[in-house]
Amino acid sequence: MRDLGHFRGMRENQLVGYGLVMGLDGTGDRKGTGFTLRSMSNLLESVGLTVSPDEMNVKNVAAVMVTAGLPPFARPGGKIDVTVASIGDATSLRGGILVQTPLEGADGQVYAVAQGPISVGGFSADSPGGSSVAQGQVTVGRVPSGGIIEREVRPQTEGPDLELLLVRPDVTTAQRVAEAITKQLGLVAEAVDPGTIRIQSTPDVSTMAQVGEVQVDPATPARVVINERTGTIVAGGEIHVHPVAISHGNLSIRIKNRTEVYQPEPWGPQSSQTAYADQSDIAVQDEDSHFLATGGTSTLEELAQALNALGVTPRDVIAIFQALKEAGALDAELVIM
Repeated sequence: MRDLGHFRGMRENQLVGYGLVMGLDGTGDRKGTGFTLRSMSNLLESVGLTVSPDEMNVKNVAAVMVTAGLPPFARPGGKIDVTVASIGDATSLRGGILVQTPLEGADGQVYAVAQGPISVGGFSADSPGGSSVAQGQVTVGRVPSGGIIEREVRPQTEGPDLELLLVRPDVTTAQRVAEAITKQLGLVAEAVDPGTIRIQSTPDVSTMAQVGEVQVDPATPARVVINERTGTIVAGGEIHVHPVAISHGNLSIRIKNRTEVYQPEPWGPQSSQTAYADQSDIAVQDEDSHFLATGGTSTLEELAQALNALGVTPRDVIAIFQALKEAGALDAELVIM
């Protein structure tokens, strides 16, 4: 049950802050990044040193945005992980240290402060000749346990009863959850709407733990998710295909350009020059169109086996699924990413 929803008031709160990362090995923001220099000037002024931004020319400092999530029931003194991302033109945050940064909530109040060395998963290297190699993202890093909670957020509950909020609202799932809680725990539970289940019980830890252990078989939506950029297709739920005839073929045209070189004869006139001529080869390939007919109500597994037998490519399958949806033969939601 704990994977299907959460109790009202028990949610994570987002925190954000603006800070500086120092100690970089020449990979920080350049002089043209004015807000970094002004931030550095303000920081030095806070410790009693007045320096104008025009007098600065540092490459080991980068301006960053710091984000974190404040979990429910977190108490002052607890620690949280924070994520650091460059907002200037720094090339890498590797080896840097985040200076103390206040983290605010949506209400403008400071709920945590972050500081510490940054852990960057990738790496990058440049040579004087201009060659470079990089792996992973080096302008984003994390500070494990780098945030210290300064203020807690009390969960806001409405009414004397428990309310369970589903992560993915669904009428069938909400009804199944209410029936399972009533049957397995003996509590009175009702589905108020597709995303809310009200449980007539005091909101104590023991009851919430018991509700979290209730076993429920959620309703899986019939959905096909397609990523056209990568050719990935993921289908879930009980998807059915109505009787339909499918024909799909490919027409490919390949054009290849080449340059022919004609050299003058060895003992020809002195005025003879090398001649060049552009040539083009055009090839047209029209593959045979395969025709597939489905009888009765076929499942997605049966359709996939038939398409695999025809040897169609993933991008061909994407086009076929889109055509099936337009023809009204696919009983599923089609999501294009």
